[in-house]
Amino acid sequence: MPVQSPLSRPAVIGRLRAAGCVFAEGEADLLLSAGLGPDELTVAVQRRVDGFPLEHILGWAEFCGLRIRVEPGVFVPRRRTELLVREAAALLGVASVEALSPTPPVVVDLCCGSGAVGTGLAVLVPGLEVHASDVDPAAVRCARLNLLPLGGAVHEGDLYSALPARLRGDVDVLAVNAPYVPTASIGSMPHEARVHEPRVSLDGGPDGLDIQRRVIAEAAAWLRPGGHLLIETSRRQAPLTGAAMVRGGLSPRTAVSAELDATVVIGERF
Repeated sequence: MPVQSPLSRPAVIGRLRAAGCVFAEGEADLLLSAGLGPDELTVAVQRRVDGFPLEHILGWAEFCGLRIRVEPGVFVPRRRTELLVREAAALLGVASVEALSPTPPVVVDLCCGSGAVGTGLAVLVPGLEVHASDVDPAAVRCARLNLLPLGGAVHEGDLYSALPARLRGDVDVLAVNAPYVPTASIGSMPHEARVHEPRVSLDGGPDGLDIQRRVIAEAAAWLRPGGHLLIETSRRQAPLTGAAMVRGGLSPRTAVSAELDATVVIGERF
């Protein structure tokens, strides 16, 4: 009987499954199709067994049907965040049709991480002026790889302070996936998230809404009349996010996707 190669698909699946990877078959196929040499593949499989995010190993994450560049130490975009993109794209489609101005709609991807939200919107709604910002230099470098080829701009800094002043009062859509995990819940997150993603991209403070409140407090000053702030949150936190929007002068509604297990609170500036 021939000896099976240690790099065969069944062997890779077996190692991943033994390590607790729920989708071992799919992950094995991605690793085997990544164009790695035998030694590189061995290292990649071991890294996954050791708990490194698959996306950091591959160098990309699938998001909205796109391959988003994701480097080690950068937050990995989740599929649930596709609801944020869908809702923003729907609003921007209407804005593009109704706009009387010849200038393109302005979108800001705040707390952008890899820039996945801004990249998804730039592809789904061509002709936008897209800006993204993040406080983490590694995230900014990664977002530039994704957004600059599409004509977007990426800025480094704390929330609105990173943005060009000329955008103030002129933004059509603020799309925000700010960290919203309560501090006490970080320890119960999956190993690959709590160990390999920056805490600044996860920790939302005692109730998870610290960064959301800061975003909401200044949003009306950056949005044009009729503009929208969209914030990803949890179903449990959504009423608190909506209440903060009311205090911030916005009219909120909530979008939910059972398919994606996703919740987005959408506030309109009048």
